[in-house]
Amino acid sequence: MKYCRFQVNGEAQYGLVESVAGRDSILRVLLTAPEESDGDVEGLRTRRIEPIALDEAALLPPVRPSKIVCVGRNYREHAAELGHEVPAEPLLFFKPPSSLLGPGGVVRRPKISQHVDYEGELCVVMGKTCYRLANDQDVRPYILGYTCLNDVTARDLQKKDGQWARAKGFDTSCPVGPVVVDGLDSWAGVGVETRVNGAVRQSGNTRDFIFTLDVVIRYISQAMTLLPGDLVATGTPAGVGPLVAGDVMEVSVEGVGTLTNSVVDE
Repeated sequence: MKYCRFQVNGEAQYGLVESVAGRDSILRVLLTAPEESDGDVEGLRTRRIEPIALDEAALLPPVRPSKIVCVGRNYREHAAELGHEVPAEPLLFFKPPSSLLGPGGVVRRPKISQHVDYEGELCVVMGKTCYRLANDQDVRPYILGYTCLNDVTARDLQKKDGQWARAKGFDTSCPVGPVVVDGLDSWAGVGVETRVNGAVRQSGNTRDFIFTLDVVIRYISQAMTLLPGDLVATGTPAGVGPLVAGDVMEVSVEGVGTLTNSVVDE
């Protein structure tokens, strides 16, 4: 299963994506939002449309979360490059839904920051209500799919403030997309790569998670209810670095695709 969210005739639609002659295309629109499917997107009613090539569609963020829960320092080398200790348990923070940005959108470096970094990540899209999972409960049935996320961060504000609401939450600081897919196995290993202006800056694999996905989701669920459509950003590999106006960022997740966004000064 692979779906996107796109705009056509001024209206936002969810579309099923399939390969046609080796090119991803939108062939059907979903008549119900995926987050309302109780985890069964394939069972939703659809309507056939004239095919639209995915790379020609006006793509929107493929998600509408009530919250975006992020895991900090979930790769040892990333913690080391920031000069931080490896956390003893998952380190959580939020990005607000107002920070969401779609594929091809422009990240605005805020005037109040002099140092803004990219952070490419694998992101989980929740499919079912999840609260206080037991240690022996499988997290997979609660997952709708996976996508790419760029946790754009005002690093100087993060260091200055101590807590991360401003640094992580400014508008356009959460690019997500281009599609949501199912069937990934982060336990077996999924590659995560970030390129800036074509040069590889981050290259990691989920096999190197400090806290595996089941640990993360169970941990979050002990404190708060994860709702269908909510996002869990799983952490970024080593190699984060600053952005300047004119940069083009590409976050690629193996099995998902590539999320591309450019940068301007506010």
